[in-house]
Amino acid sequence: MAERRGECSWKRHISEQLKVRDRVQRQAFEEIVLQYNRLLEKSDLQTVLSERYQTDKYDVQRGHEASSGTDGRSDVLQQEMSQMRIKHQEELTELHKKRGELAQNVIELNNQIQQKDKEIQSNEAKMVEYQQQITTLEGDCRELRSCLQDLERANQTLKDEYDALQITFSALEEKLRKTTDDNQELVSRWMAEKAQEANKLNAENEKDTRRRQAKLQKELADAAKEPLPIEPDDDIEVLAEDVGKGAGETSPKRPLSRTPSRRRPTNSFSSSPEHPEAPSGVCAEVRVPSTALHVFEAHDGEVNAVRFSPGSRLLATGGMDRKVKLWEVVAGRCEPKGALTGSNAGITSIEFDSAGSYLLAASNDFASRIWTVEDYRLRHTLTGHSGKVLSARFLLDNARIVSGSYDRTLKLWDLRSKVCMKTVFAGSSCNDIVCTEQCVMSGHFDKKVRFWDIRAESIVQELELFGRVTSLDLNHDRTELLTCSRDDLVKIIDLRTNAVRQTFSAPGFKCGADWTRVTFSPDGSYVAGGSADGALYIWSVVTGKVDRTLDRNHNSAINSVSWSPSGAFVASVEKGSRAILWSDM
Repeated sequence: MAERRGECSWKRHISEQLKVRDRVQRQAFEEIVLQYNRLLEKSDLQTVLSERYQTDKYDVQRGHEASSGTDGRSDVLQQEMSQMRIKHQEELTELHKKRGELAQNVIELNNQIQQKDKEIQSNEAKMVEYQQQITTLEGDCRELRSCLQDLERANQTLKDEYDALQITFSALEEKLRKTTDDNQELVSRWMAEKAQEANKLNAENEKDTRRRQAKLQKELADAAKEPLPIEPDDDIEVLAEDVGKGAGETSPKRPLSRTPSRRRPTNSFSSSPEHPEAPSGVCAEVRVPSTALHVFEAHDGEVNAVRFSPGSRLLATGGMDRKVKLWEVVAGRCEPKGALTGSNAGITSIEFDSAGSYLLAASNDFASRIWTVEDYRLRHTLTGHSGKVLSARFLLDNARIVSGSYDRTLKLWDLRSKVCMKTVFAGSSCNDIVCTEQCVMSGHFDKKVRFWDIRAESIVQELELFGRVTSLDLNHDRTELLTCSRDDLVKIIDLRTNAVRQTFSAPGFKCGADWTRVTFSPDGSYVAGGSADGALYIWSVVTGKVDRTLDRNHNSAINSVSWSPSGAFVASVEKGSRAILWSDM
């Protein structure tokens, strides 16, 4: 129906255009046609007059011959005829002239008509083409309207799903709030019961201690009545009885033991493993890597994080396969030692505690986890963020940690009670964190480095860089902060003045991701960072220039770099599954 209506419309349009053309051209040639008709009438009249004059001429000649007596009248008639002949000749000449002009005008008008016909034909062809384009565009419009309707329906469906998810989220948030309140109440009750049990135990210990003291005084009194000889070379040694119950309680009359006592170091939030790794401290000499000692496949997929233990004996890597793997560095090779499991998503950052006994990892499942290194057991799971946890660090007391998330918050966790002590809204996604005694420094997506006072939960200062901050690291004496950002610049910030002291760059260096990590050397004299093209760059802090570039072993962008505390090795991991151990050997 629509096609028939469209066909009638263009036929009617062509008919109207032809009528308009006929009317316009008829007006243009109407005067010429009228003059031409008059000229034809005059020509016909001239023909008639010529025939009449010819007849009159013959009649006059015959009359002249018939009556010669009328000569005077004939002369007059001849004169009149001559004048009429001349007049008619002039009129005929004028008419021929006008006829020529009109013929020329007709030729020109015919040419114009031919040109107009060509233009009409061209316009008709264009009209046909335009009509085809209009038909095509109408089809496109119908398709677009159909697509728009589909999109509107899909949008409405998504909106309904969003509303439903929002309602579900509100319900879950309310449930979480109630669960948190219940958890806090349970923790409070548990702490109160613990305090009561401790009071009871202290009371029992006091009673037991008083009984022991009374018994000891009685034994001493009995022994004083019967003195025994003591050899000069004998060694007196007093052994503690039941240390677990009477620790810290000594009698004023009790002699000191000559046997030295050894106390096992303990972690501040739980018992340490039996053989914790002793930290090595500051290295004596830093070796600038030049050779890939060991290239190995670390994970099934992308490797995001790498970290040496404080004693440089272990290397930990974390990847998108949801595992943290431990490697033992032996004779320039990384031998697999074990895997820490329990995460439900990819690992984003790794850190050892100061003793090397515990390992903290952040992951994309909105949680941070702590394992014991000795037995690979999962000890704590800290949940509460509503986005990916991109970084987590131990504070210096090892009893608290700070985590930064994609949800734009930082959380302070107490590992004794396993609860979140504080939540700070940072205003931007947090990509990395480092800590000093009372200050937390965080690097953010909005190109800012923020300095937080842990006690006040407030920002002490902000420092804005020229790109999204991807990495933070402190030198050994915690006076300088190393930053890496997406403007492909690595900078050192003096924490005593909170100003940029030095900037490092290289023609081929490019930051490959928002979580690309760079590191100080143990003595702070070098800086190591990986590029998007798989090259490892080593800058000298003294000269500010590139000291070495290692670009032959990685196949994809380097995500993270770690320098061993001993200074002997550097480890790097990439977006592929590969990890490399470097040194100068």
